[in-house]
Amino acid sequence: MLAAFVNSFKIPELRTRILFTIGLIFLCRILSTVPTPGADPTAMADLIQQQANQSGGGVMVLLNLFAGGAMSNLAVGYLGIMPYISASIIIQLMTAIIPQLERLSREGDVGRAKISQYTRYLTLIICVIQAFFWARGLEMMGSADRPIVLHPEGISFELISVLTMTTATMMLMWLGEQITDRGVGNGISLIITINIIASLPMAVTTAVQMYRVEEFGPFHIATLAFMMFFVTAATVAITQAVRKIPVQHAKRIVGNKVYKGGQNHIPLRVNYSGVMPIIFAEALMIIPTGLIPWVLGPERSVGFSTFFTMGGGPYMVCYTLMILFFSYFWVATQFHPVQMADDLKRSGAYVPGIRPGKPTAEFLNKTMVRITFVGALAITAIAVIPRLLASKFGVPYIIASFFGGTSLLIMVGVALDTMRQVESHLVMRYPDGDGFFKKGRSRGRH
Repeated sequence: MLAAFVNSFKIPELRTRILFTIGLIFLCRILSTVPTPGADPTAMADLIQQQANQSGGGVMVLLNLFAGGAMSNLAVGYLGIMPYISASIIIQLMTAIIPQLERLSREGDVGRAKISQYTRYLTLIICVIQAFFWARGLEMMGSADRPIVLHPEGISFELISVLTMTTATMMLMWLGEQITDRGVGNGISLIITINIIASLPMAVTTAVQMYRVEEFGPFHIATLAFMMFFVTAATVAITQAVRKIPVQHAKRIVGNKVYKGGQNHIPLRVNYSGVMPIIFAEALMIIPTGLIPWVLGPERSVGFSTFFTMGGGPYMVCYTLMILFFSYFWVATQFHPVQMADDLKRSGAYVPGIRPGKPTAEFLNKTMVRITFVGALAITAIAVIPRLLASKFGVPYIIASFFGGTSLLIMVGVALDTMRQVESHLVMRYPDGDGFFKKGRSRGRH
């Protein structure tokens, strides 16, 4: 693997792409440090730290993690790239429902460009709405002795916040698209991953401090290290796991050419929905834990907030059920067995022992339902580990977040995808050299 890293910088085109990606990521991180005009970042940081100490990982702590610390800095890039992710998910779900969007998705590059344009417009709308409510929320936070919003309050501060945060998010979106086109990896995913990794030094510092004050002993450190290795390995396994459906290609004669038959397979991913069920579940669980206290007021929502405390029994039950539900929901909306069966039939291929057409579609659907159950259970277990460590074992959430959940799934998925892209460049230049996936590539060659 070390040789692969060295060889990556020996290829001029790949070296340029890597350095270009690093440079744009640096610009993205700058947006997480520029404070919003008229607000006090230190007051916000103290408020987040207070919530972390009281609840072991509240809503604000979770949002600050995915913003790469931009929330505690009250930075203009607080919204981050999440509005674009939300818009992409909405457009993707609507594509499966609205016939016009479905037709666009089948029109090749022109259709995809049109859908991307709609996604940008929706991102702009979501940014304006979220920035406005975030500005209103800042005016309600803090105390009379230490307010978060210093000056000017009211509509002036709200307009400034909407303008700066929306501009920062649209700039992040543009930088992410540039990384995808001219850099290495998926730019949007890389920005999210870097924001998560930005909290790693603070997590290590917190663990060292707890060790020094004897809250953590050598046994605790060894247990956490072993758990980190085990959970990461399990996440890689569930991300890579596929169910291979054998496909037999019949002999075809097209004009004067004869195409021999052969056997191939359709790889059905065990974790087909990826990290989306956890994102959906966390987004919906923010409603009872974060938004209802603002609507009902602090006094009237005390009992409700206590019932849905992050990491509590009712919260964990609802959180688990939502992940399981959205795992099947995503498969139901994005997996199209009828289309796959029709494509196989048109190409003269079939699944051995299964008749082409409707029986093949039913077989693929039944198989996907079964393996989705395994994948849903796996990502549910990975998702609840940080909550259990924070609520039941007293591990600070900034440390527990790296032991599973959305952060680990995103980091593993993005790392594997980026390494595959770099590997493709290395294989073209050094076909017999060492790569990141040497074992799998060697098997493929033989």
